[in-house]
Amino acid sequence: MSMVLALIAAATAPVAPVADGPVADREAVADPQRGDEIVVTARTEGSDDYGVKAQTTATRMRLSQRETPQSVSVVTRAQITNFQLNDANALLATVPGVTVQAQESDRFYYSARGFDIQTFQIDGIGLPFAFEVQTGSIDTATYDHIEVVRGAPGLLSSTGNPSAVVNFVRKRPTREFQASGSAQYGSFDNLRLDGDVSVPLTKDGSIRARAVGALLDTDSYLDRYHLRRWTGYGIVEADLGPDTVVSAGYGHQEHMSNGAMWGALPLYYTDGTRIDLPRSTNTGPDWSSWNVIDRQIFGDITHQLGGGWVAKVSAIRRAVDENDEIFYVYGNPDRATGLGIASYPGAFRAQTRNLTIDANVGGKLSLFGREHDVMLGVNRSAQAYGQQSSYDNSTIGVSLPLATAFDGSFPRPNFPTTFDISPAFSQDSHLRRETVYGLVRLNLADPLKVMLGGNYTRAFSEGVSYGAATDYDRKRFLPFVGATFDLTGNISAYASFATIFNPQTQFDASNRLLAPIKGDNLEAGVKGEWFGGRLNASAALFQARQKNTAESAGYDPVLLRTIYRGVDATSQGVELEFSGQLAPGLQATGGYTIMRVRGDDDRAVRTFVPRNTARLNISYAPPVFDRAKIGASFQYQSRIYLEPVGVVSSTTQQQVRITQGGYALLDLFARYALTDNLAVSANLRNVTNSKYLGALNYDQGFYGAPRTVLGTVSFRY
Repeated sequence: MSMVLALIAAATAPVAPVADGPVADREAVADPQRGDEIVVTARTEGSDDYGVKAQTTATRMRLSQRETPQSVSVVTRAQITNFQLNDANALLATVPGVTVQAQESDRFYYSARGFDIQTFQIDGIGLPFAFEVQTGSIDTATYDHIEVVRGAPGLLSSTGNPSAVVNFVRKRPTREFQASGSAQYGSFDNLRLDGDVSVPLTKDGSIRARAVGALLDTDSYLDRYHLRRWTGYGIVEADLGPDTVVSAGYGHQEHMSNGAMWGALPLYYTDGTRIDLPRSTNTGPDWSSWNVIDRQIFGDITHQLGGGWVAKVSAIRRAVDENDEIFYVYGNPDRATGLGIASYPGAFRAQTRNLTIDANVGGKLSLFGREHDVMLGVNRSAQAYGQQSSYDNSTIGVSLPLATAFDGSFPRPNFPTTFDISPAFSQDSHLRRETVYGLVRLNLADPLKVMLGGNYTRAFSEGVSYGAATDYDRKRFLPFVGATFDLTGNISAYASFATIFNPQTQFDASNRLLAPIKGDNLEAGVKGEWFGGRLNASAALFQARQKNTAESAGYDPVLLRTIYRGVDATSQGVELEFSGQLAPGLQATGGYTIMRVRGDDDRAVRTFVPRNTARLNISYAPPVFDRAKIGASFQYQSRIYLEPVGVVSSTTQQQVRITQGGYALLDLFARYALTDNLAVSANLRNVTNSKYLGALNYDQGFYGAPRTVLGTVSFRY
């Protein structure tokens, strides 16, 4: 925190001034991938920097962080490589203000500013989670960098929460041949291999291709758990003349686990006291598995219209298939007898299909003697969610004594081979979202820029989910207002206001679909930029309001589903952040968030979200001997707790509360370049061997990983 304040206080330092206005032209010249031609996506690969000069996630305009009136974090390829952030969960855990909530072994929740993140973007195209939860892990091998915009993403996302939007920016082909790869081995037989080749297909590189592959095969600190993940990615890009670039590609990932958890461990006895279980405890037998295949076909065409105007059309077709046989336990044991836990195994097939097309045009408009920035676009997405179930009724409700409940001995049920497609035991929902959006960035004076924009969205759904209708037809206009004002050559003040609207898929105790979430985000602060944009810092005040957010209200054994209630909440807080080069050879990112989240009655709500979080990622390569590099990553979160609805102690008749105290994690790495092309490195995670629960979104949970080590041999040509 003190470092950020010191950076902001350095406004009067004699640093070279930064040019006004969007940085698209400067970035195009600086980008070795594009030269003076069209910049299709930014590229951090090949740089050791942890900071970037521009991002597009917030507005589609290529603006520096200082020019963007929202809070922005970027995780570059250098940071991903140094800390071996090989999956999205490890990566997002290092981002200021973002919390990764591992509620199960293979399904994950994310939050920022007290609210859920429910949409990821890929190259700026939003792909909502099928059930507001990410199923399966995401390998980062195919991505150049990740941009996170905290606050309401309503300007460019047809729906969203006042939390954050996460944009995964894919690697693109290069005009020069390059190849890289690595082999890794670590604790719990963690084996990972990856390779990356980019090839010019014509002599001048006007047609070029790239292929990336990664294989992970690992056991776990959790008893019986094993994960095998295979990722493949290919893309071809071509210049159709000096003004047009077209690309098309395919991505494929298979996530296959065994000994997997559906739900997690019961955490308390019926008298309300905590159950003391080993960190390795796992509810899943060997046969319990999540099998997720994610396939993506995508393409885009970018055309320079002239006069600084650029048009882009993007499309992505995504197909996700699941074939899961999983084992859930419910209930809480009596302290004296150990009885009270019961089985609930199930087999499921699920299909998600998504087709999204986005077209936008942007450029400069001269008016009243000044140039202003304009962006207009349309977006249409169609999604279909299907799920079928299969149960062996003789294995449901079997009593599991605490002493043997988690030894993995429960036999695989004789699941019927025919999946139940009746409305009461399946889901078949079809959603469509159509959006028109636009933004004007008015250059009212040299130091003052004002943004006015918004989108108009229609969200339509029809279908059924386990006996309940999922029908709705909603229309909503979401305005956006933002402004930046240059206080000095390096410091700007900013403010923004954005709204959100998000239909939900959860049902209440009466089996009725919850009404859409509505809310807004207001923030203001100061941002600083030094060393030509290689160092950024910010301090922000924010208020996010959200009405009718789904929150778990327990499990209904009759409806065979988790039931939810709508909660109104307001989060208010302060965020401090910095990123980039602090000194020659010294790169760092970090931030601190402190907030409160209250309901309409001014009582604390969403208490499973930490109120204080801190992040620091730092690396150092001595300029006089840059073959060596060392670094550390620090993550802290404050206490979280959950009071399960309607659950009281059997002895005191008081409300049961489950608490995870505040904890800190420390990771270290060291890297040495044996030659210009070959390097070795080691990463040590959770150095202090802290024991902590990964999440308390529900009244179950499991523990995070202990101290682990990972060794890597990597090459680059």
